[in-house]
Amino acid sequence: MLLLGNEAIARGAIEAGVAFASTYPGTPSSEISLNLFQMSHESDLYFEYSTNEKVSIEVAAAAAKSGVRSMCMMKHVGLNVAADPLITLAYIGVKAGMVVITADDPFMFSSQNEQDNRYYAKLAGIPLVEPSSTQEAKDLIGYAFELSEKLNEPVIFRTTTRINHSSGIVELGPITPPVTRGDFTKDPLNLVPVPVVARKLHVKLLKNLETGRELAEKSEYNFTRGDGPWGIICNGVSYNYVDDAVRELGIEDKTTVLRLGFSYPLPEDLIKGFLEKCEKVLVVEEGEPFLEEATKAFAHEASLSIPVNGKTGDLFSRLYEYNPALVRKCIAQYFGLPYTEIKATDVSGIPDIPQRPPTLCAGCSHRATFYAVKKAAEGMETIYPSDIGCYTLGLLPPLSTADFLVCMGSSAGTACGFAQVTDKKVIAFIGDSTFFHSGIPGLVNAVFNSHNYTLVILDNGTTAMTGHQPHPGVDMTKLNLDGYGRIAIEPVVRALGIQHVTTIKPYKVKKSIEAIREAILYDGVSVVISEEICALYSKAIKEKQRRPFYVSDKCKDHKNCLMELACPAFYVWEDRVKIDPNMCTGCAVCAQVCPENAILPVKKETAAAK
Repeated sequence: MLLLGNEAIARGAIEAGVAFASTYPGTPSSEISLNLFQMSHESDLYFEYSTNEKVSIEVAAAAAKSGVRSMCMMKHVGLNVAADPLITLAYIGVKAGMVVITADDPFMFSSQNEQDNRYYAKLAGIPLVEPSSTQEAKDLIGYAFELSEKLNEPVIFRTTTRINHSSGIVELGPITPPVTRGDFTKDPLNLVPVPVVARKLHVKLLKNLETGRELAEKSEYNFTRGDGPWGIICNGVSYNYVDDAVRELGIEDKTTVLRLGFSYPLPEDLIKGFLEKCEKVLVVEEGEPFLEEATKAFAHEASLSIPVNGKTGDLFSRLYEYNPALVRKCIAQYFGLPYTEIKATDVSGIPDIPQRPPTLCAGCSHRATFYAVKKAAEGMETIYPSDIGCYTLGLLPPLSTADFLVCMGSSAGTACGFAQVTDKKVIAFIGDSTFFHSGIPGLVNAVFNSHNYTLVILDNGTTAMTGHQPHPGVDMTKLNLDGYGRIAIEPVVRALGIQHVTTIKPYKVKKSIEAIREAILYDGVSVVISEEICALYSKAIKEKQRRPFYVSDKCKDHKNCLMELACPAFYVWEDRVKIDPNMCTGCAVCAQVCPENAILPVKKETAAAK
């Protein structure tokens, strides 16, 4: 079958007999979760969208310790949230296989950093495997489960965006029937890591790590190709670039390539044996010099004085993704080969592709909320701590409502600091899913320490940015699913002791401005819950759609709608603002902003025709 890398991973888990899967969604991992979520409704697989990544690992760990194969999935920064349980779980170990997928994001296509999570394997002392192709993405999952059970440790399965989101032909295998029920055996002196127990468990972990190294030495996913004196060590998607470059440069007879797929613990003997046959070695790895530093240490231990380079001098960078041309150029440069860069295609005379900067969708309720907040705060000096989600795009003008961002849930916490040390009005933004993920503790802190700021919770009824996944506040009946609870945000906020709580409908602009102004003038912690379903999600679940709007002849060309809202449904034709009826969702916010009421709904018969 032709499968996306993430689909291949999901299929590999099913073939391996996974029975318990948990996640907090995050690109580039989200499609793994989506596939397993869909499969769970047609099979015995248990799947859940957990509150956050920490909880995802905790529930999966309990299942694995009870003898049920489990898997949890997250993007790379999610492993920061999950690190607390993961690192101690390495001491405690598992009974059935447990695989932790971290989807790293070189070039930061959808992330706030491009951290290299191979270091988490080293930090925790647990194995890490990483595929180089879509086929391996499927096959290596089964291997990871088996490895986990041999070592009684969780195994990190590391991907990068290029593996997650590339498609390839995958040969499917048989499906192992899952073991869905387990049993937990009490053993507190090995499972409750108070200091005296943890000291003993750490000894066990280090023994397991050495066993893992011995397995890595013989792993079929660590292999060499070629028999030349020039050595190249690579991992993950870089192997594909290296393989192409060696062939295109015509140096197959001069090179030996070592590909590492079981890349922690590193196969020390395999690498040293490889180095002994080489005159010089190039390490090709995206991200940090993880393999390079280890290889240099192994060369030193083996008293080998051969050059080992990678991210040194003018070779590879620690920044961004690699590509075939870059790898080909660096290999030629390092080994002293004549090389002429392939000329770029001549595109002179061809018009530039119109740029589309990231922007909130047409009809996005966040745009209405941001507009209302800015109007409510007119005349005030403000700071807008923001958070992770679609609404981060509020940083762009004309909305300009994101001044500071660190990580999931940080707006509620950083707002406390800004409020304490500045005299500016602090108005923080957080999404509904992010609020449940990690926003509540910051708000608790604000109440306890009597900070003075307003938190605007943007409740659009879904985890929108990563693809409309559920969270604890979602009405699952809209997805025709039952058996789920639902947690309303307002009672949670009130239960924290916050006295000023308001729920608004942001498409009602005037009322929203009034309510927000009241909240930001309140002395103390105030919360505004802006409640309106995501426009795209509304279409996806087939809710009744509003009629689009158009700009009538009454327009005096003030362009307030365009300059203050910048909805992508607007366009300018012959210096007049128009509305694309195919994009307009009928939210009517622009109609309320227009000073001469020139924006009107399309007549019913016209809308029906469209």
